[in-house]
Amino acid sequence: MTNYTLQASREWWSQRWLDLLDSYRFKKRLERARNYARQGNVLSIEFKGAKVLARVQGSEVEPYKVSLSLDPFSDEQWGYVIETMSQRAIFAAKLLAGEMPQNIEEVFTTNGLSLFPFTLSDIHSKCSCPDKANPCKHVGAIYYQLGDRFSEDPFVLFQLRGRTKEQILSDLRKLRSGKIEVSTTETSQVSQQITNNESAVRLDSFWQYNEPLESSLVVIAPTVSETILDVLGPIPLGKEEENAGNLTSGDVVMKYLQTVYQDVRQKAVLAAMNLGES
Repeated sequence: MTNYTLQASREWWSQRWLDLLDSYRFKKRLERARNYARQGNVLSIEFKGAKVLARVQGSEVEPYKVSLSLDPFSDEQWGYVIETMSQRAIFAAKLLAGEMPQNIEEVFTTNGLSLFPFTLSDIHSKCSCPDKANPCKHVGAIYYQLGDRFSEDPFVLFQLRGRTKEQILSDLRKLRSGKIEVSTTETSQVSQQITNNESAVRLDSFWQYNEPLESSLVVIAPTVSETILDVLGPIPLGKEEENAGNLTSGDVVMKYLQTVYQDVRQKAVLAAMNLGES
């Protein structure tokens, strides 16, 4: 498998991790490190907190001991990161699906942090081999192996920064459930307030206004615009003729309602002007 094929098969976050090592100027050493990683020379890799501890079989009988770590974020820094993540459900959804969100770095840069190391000097590594150069081929082999692990589980990269998958998802669930609970509580409080307001309304006096009005601001006049009868239109009753005037049943009812409407309107105006019967 060519290097190009390998790069194409890797996830972007895994390739981003490996690009940093591939920028190392000692290409022959990197080639030996890749061979170590592919040929099974890495005997074990395990996490101790945020640090990676590994055993790599070299030319000696005893395997070499390798350690690798990044600077972990503090609890306070992780708190800010998780809070930012919780505000966007897509991050939790993709991480749960084993995929690193494309813009995951924004979560960290927003809080003044960087998920990926900038230079090789940001990676703290040691090896028990006699090679004084760092990274040696044994450290390089672990670096490549971690890149493969990142493709399988993006949370490995987070663990190098001090948080396990279980911790991150647990914190996300707590924060998101807290937001849902707060939202539910607020909705309940609003509903209760509306209920209280409704119970305070007295229907028998809803249309009454007992405070005096400034007479100069009040103008009382009969309406001249179309009435509700005009809006409703003809009443769909029978079409038979009712009298010599060729009025239908609907016409008769409409005329009667118009008479009632006019009478009610006149009485309303008189009552408003205090001209009605005492």
